[in-house]
Amino acid sequence: MPGKKPSPRAVARIVLDQLRSLADPVKATGVQRYFKDSVKAYGIAAPAVRRLAADLYKSVKATWTYSDAMALCDILFPEPELEAKSVGALVLARFKREYPPSFLATVKRWLAADLLDNWASVDVFCTDAMGDFLAASPGRAETIKSWAFHPNRWVKRASAVSFIKLARKEEFLPVIYEIAASLFPVDDDLIQKANGWLLREAGKADRERLGKFLLDNGPAIPRTTLRYAIERFPESRRKALLLKTR
Repeated sequence: MPGKKPSPRAVARIVLDQLRSLADPVKATGVQRYFKDSVKAYGIAAPAVRRLAADLYKSVKATWTYSDAMALCDILFPEPELEAKSVGALVLARFKREYPPSFLATVKRWLAADLLDNWASVDVFCTDAMGDFLAASPGRAETIKSWAFHPNRWVKRASAVSFIKLARKEEFLPVIYEIAASLFPVDDDLIQKANGWLLREAGKADRERLGKFLLDNGPAIPRTTLRYAIERFPESRRKALLLKTR
């Protein structure tokens, strides 16, 4: 798409045409086994989706801005297939240096409207499009803390997975542990697993701090969260934590 600036709608049509051409109905059916809720997919492997998004970005980067990428997401996120949502998120992530302060409000709107309505889409978006934005301005983490109390499960999950890539950075550990504690009462396995994943990553930065946090919170921690959180501990330590936190 050289020369003339392509519109987000025109690019979306190209994306969807390419995804349909790569579709594998057999693999698409197999995708469902990774989800408890019903999902739709083209059956395209993640590396192929990432290549498509990378090639697309190369074709528009000379003429597009953040606003164009956001408009593309507004078109692709309502599509039911996982891969369409992923392409939108991956292209948007390439414009991370242009994100304005209003970015978080838009993301929250998308999540609350269930436009990213499965764990895979939320995780792709938050790990690729959110982490660097938060790293560039740690004060924004305070906004994400409030998401843990939102009634929508995808907003809640985003409050945790947005920090996955930041969990090894010492300066983010206080807010990470606050978010984790806020999510303990949530009776939703997708939230509990995300929370355990976040804690496991935080433990890579400071294992002893994680161990103390788990002991301090003990019975308040859902067992699913706890098991995910302690996966990287030695077996003897895992058994001890499971026993001491009952």
